[in-house]
Order: sequence, then structure tokens, then C-alpha cells
Amino acid sequence: MMKLPERFSNIRGRETLARSQVLERSWPVVLDMCVAGLGLACFYGVVVIARYWFGHAEPEIVISQSPRALPRYAFYSVVRIGLAYLLSLVFAVGYGYLAAYNKRLEALMIAGLDILQSIPVLSFLPGVMLAMVALFPTRQIGVEMGAIVLIFTGQVWNMAFSFYSSIKSIPRELNEAASVYKFSRWQRLVQLELPYSAIGLVWNSMVSVAGGWFFLMACEMFVLGTRDFRLPGLGSYLQTAAGTGNYTAMAWGLATMIAIIVATDQLIWRPVIAWSDKFKFEQVESTQRVRSPLLHLLQHSRGLNSLRQHTLDPLSEGLYRRLAERRHKEMGQRETQPAETKDNPAGLATWLRGLLLLAAAAAVFYAAWQAVGLLREVKGAQFGEIMRGALATFLRVNVSLVLAAAWTIPVGVAIGFHPRLARIAQPLAQIAASVPATALFPVLLIALVRMGGGMGIGSIGLMLLGTQWYILFNVIAGAMAIPSDLREVATLFRFTTVQKWKTIILPGIFPFLITGLVTASGGAWNASIIAEYFHLHNQTLQTVGLGAVISAATDHGQFQILLLATIVMAMMVVTINRLVWRPLYRLSESRYKLEG
Repeated sequence: MMKLPERFSNIRGRETLARSQVLERSWPVVLDMCVAGLGLACFYGVVVIARYWFGHAEPEIVISQSPRALPRYAFYSVVRIGLAYLLSLVFAVGYGYLAAYNKRLEALMIAGLDILQSIPVLSFLPGVMLAMVALFPTRQIGVEMGAIVLIFTGQVWNMAFSFYSSIKSIPRELNEAASVYKFSRWQRLVQLELPYSAIGLVWNSMVSVAGGWFFLMACEMFVLGTRDFRLPGLGSYLQTAAGTGNYTAMAWGLATMIAIIVATDQLIWRPVIAWSDKFKFEQVESTQRVRSPLLHLLQHSRGLNSLRQHTLDPLSEGLYRRLAERRHKEMGQRETQPAETKDNPAGLATWLRGLLLLAAAAAVFYAAWQAVGLLREVKGAQFGEIMRGALATFLRVNVSLVLAAAWTIPVGVAIGFHPRLARIAQPLAQIAASVPATALFPVLLIALVRMGGGMGIGSIGLMLLGTQWYILFNVIAGAMAIPSDLREVATLFRFTTVQKWKTIILPGIFPFLITGLVTASGGAWNASIIAEYFHLHNQTLQTVGLGAVISAATDHGQFQILLLATIVMAMMVVTINRLVWRPLYRLSESRYKLEG
């Protein structure tokens, strides 16, 4: 081969260098233009939503099955799920923080969380919808806010459990370092608690959004007696198509939903996962990191970096400086304050707290009295039906949990340990978790009937489709949170597969696994309202179960049966949590806490 002269090779090298420099200068400009375009698009979207929400309420909405309506329906559904997620994130952080640090309220708040996550969405539907419509009787925003709150009830609980368990499992030396450096509560939250819980919170956010898609149909297609609360959206589109047997429309709807999920994964979740990987608690930096081209571009955007340097950084520094000065001043006042004043509680605050507790107790007593009056209308035969349904649903929930754990634990560990596999498997899992099982249920039910099964087996399959992702995503988060140095030590000492699982993997993922099992259990009870009672081709297919009782009572407006069935379901879930999950939580906080 002929060798080029040296001067030609130098010219080619200079051309390559100049081309790379041009690309480096042009990429940030292109990125800034994309960010500006995204901002304008968001602004236009806010204007469109504001016009629709603050318009007059429509008495009856006809759901079109034309593919041309899908872009508008998809936009409405994405906005509802996004706002419900933001509401869930704020609630989860606040609730988990208060439950973790308030010893007096911790047991009560966790019990309340157990009850709330076990109450099906349909049990919230009548009260929430009627209350929101009463607040905004002439505007569309009332029904929209009702749907957002209902989607919120299907998203928030596993996120609250995840943040609470992350705070309880923070290593002792990190807490001691925060105390030594006299962090304020805000500094502890921003610089310790949120970063430590970031991995679990991100993966639970993904499964929460998937749960929002799962219950989107019920929230957008709600009819109470003669009142129609249906909303235009992707969930109502799929439910209408499934009810009429329009499989072409179902295919278009599912394709649109999958496209949204893939776009969300690439534009939001993958950059967030790559960003949260830096919060892994480890002594040695891992050689394998989750990467995102979009995150890399955002980090190298000149416009965003300029905004951060001239706006966010000065604001955060000023805030931390004020917090430090206030804390130093408060500590100085405590030292100079007389002992008598220190021991005397604030009288006004005590009186206000007492009045607040008294008002809350009066409200609870009044609600309980009204509920007792409503429960008196339940007949003996109806009570027996509820108890038989509770036993049947209890068995189905546990079977679905066992089947889910059998495959999600090994698969979740494999995905969490191998970033290359995660790049392929995580979007697929996100798509599978987000596709509403109710849209696939007609096909599944027909196949089971032909094989000799029925609604009894089909309901287990639907519960499995709706709840296995809670375990999978938590196991992935737990596997990713295991420090790389522990895995390298296992490789160095040539641990067998059984030794790795006993000494590193299972102890490392144990807190995350318990969170996944608890939320999956609550999700399975919640999914029973759809799994045991289904409308297909103008027919109602149902089996014996507590979810079927709740769905039928909602359809017929039998509020006394709805209330009693919801109370029975909540009591069963709380009993299981007290006897099984709560001791396992304490075990994960004490024995399997990661310490440096």
C-alpha cells in the first residue's frame, strides 16, 4: 500500500481536528434550540389544557374510535398521569419523611398507608368524583381533577413505602456525619436522604407510572348510576374498543400507548436512571455505568449550564448560607437561654395542637357513626357473600404473589447487575408493565375458556399482569444499589452461585424486595376489582371474590355493600401486614442495613 506523504497526513489530521471542533461548537447550539423548542411546546400544551379544563362541563362525552382522535386523547391522558405523578412524588416524600422521623405517629401513619394502598380505586371513585364536581359544578376541571386524584391513588403508595424504607436504612456513619456537620433538616433532606433514596424512588416511580396506565381505563370510563363522568383519553378509547370488540381500534390504541411509553423511557427514565447511578453507596467506583446520550447532551448544554451557574447555584448557595446562619443563631440562643425557659413548652402551640386533635377526633367519630348507620342496611346473605369473596380473593392474591416472585427475583437481579442487559430489558419491562392488562384481558379470557379455564384462573392471570412489576422494579433497584466492591470481593474469593445469593444478593436486595412484596400485595388486592368483574361484548363476566363484590356494588350504587367490602379488604390487608410484612421490615432495618 502506498504511504501518503507526511504533509498530506498532517493536512488530513488538521481537517479532522477542525471538523470535530465544529461539531463540538454546533452540538450545544442545536441542543439549546431543542430545549427552547421543548419549552415553547410545553407552554402551548399548558394553554390547550387550560382552555379545555376551564371550559364548560360537557354533560355526556362520546368516545370516538377513530385513529384520528388518538393524538388528542393521548395528550389528555399523558397530562393526567404526569400531574398525578408529580402529586404522588410530593406526597410520598412528605409522608415518608414524617413517618420515618415522628416516633409518635410512625405506627399510625404506616398503618394508614397499609389501609390506603389496599383500598381499591373504585372505592375512592364515587366520593372523589362527586366532591370534585361539587367544587367545580360548571367547569370541566372538576371531573379532570377527580380523575387525577384517582390516578394518584393508584401511583403513590409504593413510592411512599420506598422513600420511608430508604430513610430507615440509611447507614449509621452517614447519619453521624450529618450530625457532626450540623446539617439542618433541609440539608439532610437534599444532601443525604433524597440522594440515598434516589435509586429506589426512580424505579418505583417507573412502576407507579405503569400503575397509572393500568388504572387509566377505570378513571376515564366512570359511570355512577345515571351520571356520566367519562373523559376523552387513551384509557377510555381502549375500554370502549374492548367493550365493543373493535380489535382494530384496540391495536391502534395499544400502538399509541407503546409509542408513548418508549418515548417516555428514552426521554425521561433513561436519563434519570443514568443520573441516579451516581448516588450508589459504594467505596469503589464501578467500571460499568448506566449511560444516556440525552443526559450527556443536557449536561453539556451551554444554555442550561449558564442558567445553572447564574441562577440555580447562587440561589442554592444563598439558601444554604441563610440556613447555616439561622441554625448557628438558634444554637447560640439555646446556650444563653435560661433553663426555666427551656423546659416550659409553648402554651399556644399546645392549645392549638389539642384543638386540632379534638376536631379530628370529632370528624372521625361523626364519619364512623354515619358508616355504622349505613352498614345496618347490609343483610345476612350479603355479609356471607362478602366473606366468601374475601377468602377467594385472599387465595388468588397469594398465588399471584408466589408466581410473580418466582420469576421476577432472578430476572431483576440479572438486569440490575448487567447495564447492557438493562438497556434492552428495561424498556421492554416498562412497556409490558404499562400496557393495561384489561386491554389484553379479552384475548386472555377467550384463550383460557377454550383451554378449559374460566374467570377464576383468568383473574389470577390479570392480578399477575398488574402486580408482578412492583417486585421486578424493586428488585432491579436493589440489585443496582449493591456496591460494586462487594460484588468484586465475591469474584475475587470465587464465591459459588449459592454463596453469592446467600451472602450478597439476597441480603443486599432484601429491603427493596420487602417493599416490592408489600406494594405488590396491595396492588393485587386493588387489581381484584378489575380481575374478578369484567365487561365484555355487553356482557358482565365475574367470579366469586371481594373485588367482584366491590365492582358490582359500584355499578348498582349499593354504597352499604361497597363500604363493608372495602372495610373487610382493608382489615385483611392490615392484618397480613402486621403479622408478616411489618416484622420483615424491622428485620431489614436492623440486620440487613448496609453499613460502611
